[in-house]
Amino acid sequence: MTSLADGDWHRLHPASPVLRGGIFVFALLGFVIANLRERFVDVVFGIPRQSGDPLDEIYERGAVGWALLAAAAILIVILIAFTVSWRMHTFRVSDESVEVRSGILFRSHRQARLDRIQGVNIVRPLIPRLFGAAKLEVSVAGQDANVQLAYLGSALADGLRRDILQLASGARQPRPAAGESVPETPLPVGEATLFPAGTIPAESESAAHAGRRRAMNDYASSRVGEFLAPELDPDAAPPESVVRIPVLRLIGSIVFSGFTVFVFVAIVALIVSVIVGGSEWLLIAIFPGLIASVGYYVSRFTKSLRYSIAGTSDGVRVGFGLLTTSNETLPPGRIHAVGVTQPLAWRPFGWWQISINKAGHSTNDGAAGQAATTVLPVGSLADVAKVLELILPGFALDEQRVLIQHGLTSRGGDDGFRNAPRRAAWLRPFSWRRTGYAVSAGAVLLRRGVLSRELLLVPLARLQSVGINQGPVRRRLRLATARLHTVTGPVTATLGVIDAGEAARLLETVTAGAVASAESDTSHHWSRTSQGPAPTPRPASPVGPTATEVTS
Repeated sequence: MTSLADGDWHRLHPASPVLRGGIFVFALLGFVIANLRERFVDVVFGIPRQSGDPLDEIYERGAVGWALLAAAAILIVILIAFTVSWRMHTFRVSDESVEVRSGILFRSHRQARLDRIQGVNIVRPLIPRLFGAAKLEVSVAGQDANVQLAYLGSALADGLRRDILQLASGARQPRPAAGESVPETPLPVGEATLFPAGTIPAESESAAHAGRRRAMNDYASSRVGEFLAPELDPDAAPPESVVRIPVLRLIGSIVFSGFTVFVFVAIVALIVSVIVGGSEWLLIAIFPGLIASVGYYVSRFTKSLRYSIAGTSDGVRVGFGLLTTSNETLPPGRIHAVGVTQPLAWRPFGWWQISINKAGHSTNDGAAGQAATTVLPVGSLADVAKVLELILPGFALDEQRVLIQHGLTSRGGDDGFRNAPRRAAWLRPFSWRRTGYAVSAGAVLLRRGVLSRELLLVPLARLQSVGINQGPVRRRLRLATARLHTVTGPVTATLGVIDAGEAARLLETVTAGAVASAESDTSHHWSRTSQGPAPTPRPASPVGPTATEVTS
């Protein structure tokens, strides 16, 4: 364990107040610079300034001293408020929870239980990266239950994530005895020299100056090295388990998207308005949107660069980003449903997308600007097989691989799935052949869709309930609708048409399998250590609080 997971209270990165609330300071500086720009233009080029310049008003009234005094007072108040806010914002990591205390006038105390953690996300925005800082977000089950630590030192954030996931896995390390010191986590050269534990030995003034200069050089080198470093550490996961997105495939997936169809229609409407004439208002309305769409494409492209998904000892790690980087680790047993989809425009290229349902919801966007529940924005069939092996380890056998292959590309028939009968064509004239289900390796597979192909996988251990219903039309056709209930997310595990007898068998098989899988499931405590007593196992998603917050 690092020194941040010793059960004591710690403070965030010293630059956290500026990084979280510095927008007000930048706004004030922008106002001053805008006025100084006009004064600079007047002095250099002789262009008169506009009337009503605030600085001219202050000068003419002889209130320069008072204005400087007010500006200094505002800056001092801001610095004091930021400093007090930083000192009052503390956190600690114990064997049971992650706690955060914050607030000056109104105190808040948030607590997230380790056994409810759904993932740990580290985000490095562009500006905080310049300070060597990162934001760590602990995602837990429940609405607005996440705990954020903004900001920590970049290396400290990585180490603290390992500690939190290790504790959440059920592992325990012995605490130091009374009076015994806790070893500090070794930092990169830049962080260690920028915020040293002691002071520079004052042997001489020249030596101290050389030491400060060496410290700044090391800090600059560490920041440059961090920007140039690969998104995924080569030693973090076996190379054969890593899935990446080629640049050309990424560009193609963005171009062949629904937004592109909208842009194409807008361009056609713009051309028609110019040719026909008399529709200048349409040109004014559409043209700014077309310019903004360029920024949209650039943003999606840069956010998705350096995408990678890999299996680590603590769970599945998903990382992406060029200027602003983000990587999230999903522990085992936290994925409640998986959806593999293929839009019609992607079929000629053989591309697929994978989304998941999880109890916790990250506040940060995922790759390509999509929801954080999209673990594979675009990939080939081989990539889909690798990702499914990572998030559902039971599907690594050849039998399950063949079943997944049939679920993705088969047109129906005798292929391992229990398909809808021919009379279902009255309700699903095009997709009834591909509508079916299968149960294998502790999971339920649902197949549906023709224009947009879909394969849904629900682990039985994560299943909440099963629903079968019939309306008057389906009752007449001896059909039914089946739904597997999981936590809320983009994956909706339903079958629109299924034989009524098969629906009854599905209900019986899935119910029995879910009970047996939940009793034998230990994925919520995926590792143990020999030191100390093992904690009492808890179910992965019991009824009870996942996070608490006290405000005063």
